[in-house]
Amino acid sequence: MQKKKNDLIIECILGDIASQEGITAVVNAANAQLMPGGGVAGALHIKAGPGLYDECRPLAPVRPGEVVLTGGHNLPNRYVLHCLGPVYGVDKPEDELLARCYRNALRLAEDHRIDSIAFPAISAGAFGFPMDRAAQVALNTIADEAPKLRQIKKVRFVLFKPEQLRFFEKALQDLYTV
Repeated sequence: MQKKKNDLIIECILGDIASQEGITAVVNAANAQLMPGGGVAGALHIKAGPGLYDECRPLAPVRPGEVVLTGGHNLPNRYVLHCLGPVYGVDKPEDELLARCYRNALRLAEDHRIDSIAFPAISAGAFGFPMDRAAQVALNTIADEAPKLRQIKKVRFVLFKPEQLRFFEKALQDLYTV
């Protein structure tokens, strides 16, 4: 599904975040130490190769809501933005910290003249954020930031499972029925 908000294309697709051809930057749902792990971080580190880990090491640790930028290494993307999302039920206020991830990633991308960015469902995997709420926070934050974006022309949400995609498509659709 794809919609346009101001001059920004927002789309939701089913896929692998580590295989996003034609997108300038992908977002890593990182851990505080920016280490390889499971899920999104594992997929990106495996495909990017050891250079990504080497570049990440001196940037750690990061706090919830914080974003750092590295090169893409062996990924098909020029950059990786590493976001530490909140652990649901632990890091408070959860919704604000999650929104901060998206806002800070967009601002850092703007600063680096990045024209397209792909996000996973930050915090909605191992960090336990409810998928419906994570989707609403993500899409509402992107919509709120859209009028301020000058460089970014496309935001893609890459969801790994069909049920995740359904939540994000519903949240995207809801933006256009208000």
